Amino acid sequence: MKISKIKVKNFRLLKNLKLDLEDNLSIVIGKNNCGKTSLLAILNKFIGNKSSNNNFTYDDFNVELKQELYSCVEDASRGWGKQEGISLLIFIEYGDTDNLSNISNLMLDLDPDNTKVVLSFEYLLDDDNFNKMKKKFGEYIDKHEALSADRLGCFENFIRSHHKEYFRIYRKAVKFDTIIQDVKLDEFIDLDKKKVDISKIINFKYIGAHRAITNIDNDDTLSELSSKYYEKTEVNDSQSKAIDKFQNAIIETDSKLSVVYNDLFRDVIEKVKKFGGMKEDETIIKIISSLQSRELLKGNTTVVYDDNKHYLPESYNGLGYLNLISMIFEIETLLSEFRKDNHKEIQPSDVNLLFIEEPEAHAHPQMQYIFIKNIKDILREGSDGSNGNKSFKLQTIITTHSSHIVSECEFDDIKYFKKNNLNSVESKNLKLLEIEYSKEKEIGKAHFKFLKQYLTLNRSEIFFADKVIFIEGDTERILVPAMMKKIDEDNIDASLPLLSQNISIIEVGNYSQIFDKFIAFIGIKSLIITDIDSCKLILDKDDSGVVKKNKDGSDKMVRQAVPVKDSTRTSNGSLRHYYGKEIENYLLKSGTKEIDYFINLETKNKVLLKENDEWKSSADGYLMIVYQVPEANEDGVIYNARSFEDAFFHINRKLIIDNKDKFISLKEVDYFNKKESPSGKYMYDSYTLAEKCIQSKPSFAMDVLLNSTSNDKSNYSNWQIPKYIKDGLIWLKGN
Repeated sequence: MKISKIKVKNFRLLKNLKLDLEDNLSIVIGKNNCGKTSLLAILNKFIGNKSSNNNFTYDDFNVELKQELYSCVEDASRGWGKQEGISLLIFIEYGDTDNLSNISNLMLDLDPDNTKVVLSFEYLLDDDNFNKMKKKFGEYIDKHEALSADRLGCFENFIRSHHKEYFRIYRKAVKFDTIIQDVKLDEFIDLDKKKVDISKIINFKYIGAHRAITNIDNDDTLSELSSKYYEKTEVNDSQSKAIDKFQNAIIETDSKLSVVYNDLFRDVIEKVKKFGGMKEDETIIKIISSLQSRELLKGNTTVVYDDNKHYLPESYNGLGYLNLISMIFEIETLLSEFRKDNHKEIQPSDVNLLFIEEPEAHAHPQMQYIFIKNIKDILREGSDGSNGNKSFKLQTIITTHSSHIVSECEFDDIKYFKKNNLNSVESKNLKLLEIEYSKEKEIGKAHFKFLKQYLTLNRSEIFFADKVIFIEGDTERILVPAMMKKIDEDNIDASLPLLSQNISIIEVGNYSQIFDKFIAFIGIKSLIITDIDSCKLILDKDDSGVVKKNKDGSDKMVRQAVPVKDSTRTSNGSLRHYYGKEIENYLLKSGTKEIDYFINLETKNKVLLKENDEWKSSADGYLMIVYQVPEANEDGVIYNARSFEDAFFHINRKLIIDNKDKFISLKEVDYFNKKESPSGKYMYDSYTLAEKCIQSKPSFAMDVLLNSTSNDKSNYSNWQIPKYIKDGLIWLKGN
């Protein structure tokens, strides 16, 4: 038996969340404030340790629900007319080997193909209570005339204090319809009326992010956890021998201490004897030792740090170690609670859900790797009965902001939480990406395999970024951050500085097309910086000058890299991929060269949106692709470069000339200053300089930074950003 899916409605940002759970471990990731903590909160309020009382607050209501509630209250002609509020649906799947005794009475469908039971938890307002609330608010606002000018504020003050009088908690089993593959909320069993013990079906435990761990002196958090761990495992069969030894030692110690107490308290006992009583020896007392195992551990167990045979206080550990150790203690304690170790006769619940929030707190990357590598084994060993314990079904949800933890996870376990444009959160299963890529058959499978390995092993931080820049190579990797800073210093607009935004820079070579479906899937604002890679087709000849032939006997053509002005097309696979359909339409209409499409494409039309599996120019797009464009240098010469270095030399030639002895990455530096006679024009254009003078692209990028000069406006005042990159970064900078 397992939880296959969770649905949440109208709870904070979780307006309509659908979350699929894996059989064992689900990793929930996403940026800050995307609903991960809210998921824990609603589970805890409906099925966790806060479920025994109404723990909902007005701030738990989704914004749209608040607005709808106020609108209905203010409109005299409207009623509520519905049951609406916060809800949680838990889809439980069972198999042939599962014990169905706890859920058999909750099955609303006898169809043998229906193997789902759906539990519904709701915090609802019905029509009758709405009318009572509306009337009461009218009385409330009459009583507080001073507040009536701000009716919305007045209503929020009222409902914040009184919502529990009108909203009610309902617990139901609702019908799952196999035909529509969804629930029918109007067909249900009332769990409260049936007095169903939900804890027999689902047991929910969690370890929150705010763990009481500090390394200040006299903090004995771990020592307290050791006591708590003992309480939960005291009657565990697998621990029985150790516990017998412990209790025998206590009995022996009691005897010895009783003798000592006889001497220790002799004087006071003798004084008590003198007061006598109604009969002889009535006031004779004796003090004996009565150690209790739990109390003994609670007050007298100390966790120490063993440092080369010297025992140091637990507070001497770093916070990362304290956090890791405390989590292990807590996990073991919770596993014992799931097993119901303190109640041998009671079996574990049918489904057990453990929620671990942000385990990476205070831990350095290596420790985060260690945690996620070992957590599956700890959870499996604690639940499979291999250590002599009761076996039970355990599912775990871990939320994290750690790219290091994600990099060690199974790709299929990852659930990506993302805010959408409707100010709510959606959950995406990354394993569904495989379906998207498989549409392209073998090449798609290869691309997905690469993406899966690349993202988890190298660039999992992209999942936590607000925006991403895809670059080709080392030159851009080194210089783009400096360019971002330069744009921030120019203060072009009032939007948040680029370097203050959560932007991830990903190096992908000229294979950004592999990320097509991924970009569309997560919908993150993305900038691809690439080269126009101008070329033309020429006859392919062998060494003797004979033209090679294709299988059909036609002349074989190959692409040759040439300056943009001499080209007919691009060899850039990414450009041809993302603009493919629009290139076709352009050529059909104009009949000109492919390269002309890119040269003439306006900046605003480089922003793309994916619709029906095709990328199209759209002002609402979340992907922009930039490449070299015609640009005037300081001499007024307009030129369209082919590569980054080509573009940089065109507008920054004097930087190299003025610092030619300092650019050790360049060869033939004199080429930059050579001029024709008598015209005075430069002998070599920037295309030739890029081809002839670069020894090492990364070293060249470093030389640019090393030879930058600053003024009161910019740290990089003596060079300019190529227009295409500037256009892209300014677009990315905006919201």
